[in-house]
Amino acid sequence: MAKRPTITDLARISGVSVATVDRVLNNRLPVREETARRVYEAATSIGYHAAGLIKQRMRQELPEYRLGFLLLRGNDVFYSDFAREIELAVSQSQRFRGVATIDFASSLAPDEIAAQMRKLAAKSRAVALVGPDHPTLTAAVETLKARGQPVFSLLSDFAAGIREGYVGLDNRKVGRTAAWMIARAARKPG
Repeated sequence: MAKRPTITDLARISGVSVATVDRVLNNRLPVREETARRVYEAATSIGYHAAGLIKQRMRQELPEYRLGFLLLRGNDVFYSDFAREIELAVSQSQRFRGVATIDFASSLAPDEIAAQMRKLAAKSRAVALVGPDHPTLTAAVETLKARGQPVFSLLSDFAAGIREGYVGLDNRKVGRTAAWMIARAARKPG
């Protein structure tokens, strides 16, 4: 049976002193993020028993953000898969400790989507949602922006120029590509 890796083994493989490994393990004094990451990667590679503890300690130093997501139709396979992927991406972020709150729109009416967005924003640092490009929704985004709360549009671009960003396809390019293909592939017009 192979012997269990020691702190000395971990220090040697990660290229730092035993004292530095001890500081990473016990959170005694500040350690540079790059050094802690190197110790963690070495611990993982040699099967060090406290690799999970090192990862947990590294995450404790990161800021925590609550992010709100408002998606359409929770019973739709696409949106339920999308919600699962969002939760996974937020929980695995290397830049922050995130908590994703995912709600599904109870209606497709812009007034109701705006109301749900405001409610979600009250408990989130930033909000991302799927919604129509409608004046009611744009006004709600303007209100949140005025409070310093970023709003991102997902999959469908709305509140252009006001929202913080857009995650989705460039629909103009998609349309141009489709028109080009039809013009080249269609045997006769119409």
